[in-house]
Amino acid sequence: MKVLVIDGMGGSIGSQIVSRLREALPEETEIEVLGTNAVATANMMKAGANRGASGENAFRVTAPGADLIIGPVGISIPDSFMGELSPAMAEAVSLSPAKKLLLPLTQPGIEIVGAKGQPLPHLLDEAVELIKLTLGIEEVKERV
Repeated sequence: MKVLVIDGMGGSIGSQIVSRLREALPEETEIEVLGTNAVATANMMKAGANRGASGENAFRVTAPGADLIIGPVGISIPDSFMGELSPAMAEAVSLSPAKKLLLPLTQPGIEIVGAKGQPLPHLLDEAVELIKLTLGIEEVKERV
């Protein structure tokens, strides 16, 4: 199973996602990251990803091969992340056959009906549980 984490700007949300997934998922789970820029990618790599890349072409090549994509809702919105996420990047994410778990974090001019405005740690807890369910993992990995 290949989990793809996507983020932009400084990659802090993506880094938190990668860290949480590394703690909760089996060691053999492949976690790849895509950043809208090199800084975001580097920070997500430091959090424990197996591989990472940045840039428009990396999105086009990597997103279709993922089994599951996770990131802020902005990863599917053209010109989000203050313009860092190009329309081609958003299209690659949206058209990927992967299951997508999007965190309902605010985007200027967009309201997500039904989103409860939970703090990021609660959203990450829920996302990790959904990923474990998707992967068929019943137990949390032992923490060292």
